[in-house]
Amino acid sequence: KASGGPMINEAVVSTQSTGDTEQALTAGAMEVFTSLLTHGTWEIRGKAARDIMDISFPLAGKRRAVKCGCIPVLVKLLADPNFNVRSQAAGALMSIAITTEGKKASIGEGAVEALITLLRMDEGSEVKLNVIKAITMLAEHPEGREKLSEIVPLLEQIKASGGPMMNKVATTAINVITWKP
Repeated sequence: KASGGPMINEAVVSTQSTGDTEQALTAGAMEVFTSLLTHGTWEIRGKAARDIMDISFPLAGKRRAVKCGCIPVLVKLLADPNFNVRSQAAGALMSIAITTEGKKASIGEGAVEALITLLRMDEGSEVKLNVIKAITMLAEHPEGREKLSEIVPLLEQIKASGGPMMNKVATTAINVITWKP
């Protein structure tokens, strides 16, 4: 059963309709969504990753995501057989990695290497956009920037061959990766 009980279900519905994540976080939704990341059904894994992204937009959600241990599972989901799960996992990592704590935890769990591998695959544009956005967040950390320097030529290719949105996110990623303090 993929339910966290009525209180969490109400909190999630409330979050989706009002944008108030405090109730969902207080009800333990982050922990429930994290547990659903390993569900046997790809639709549930993808939805759980999306829900983690949604409730990790506020700072409290990002902190809870790091504390409840969802980052290692999200990193593993970057290699999921389903493209939607990979895309949602990259999006969730992007949201969590806005904070320094999220960047450090993601880098420590191997997110940079997993994102580079995923970027090198011939993925659809939704996956690639989320991967590049996550890479950009991790490149703001010195260790991430160093590890990601090798993919600047690949990002240049993506920038040249993609549409306007792909061009924009690839340009931003290149600028962050090549930034010198």
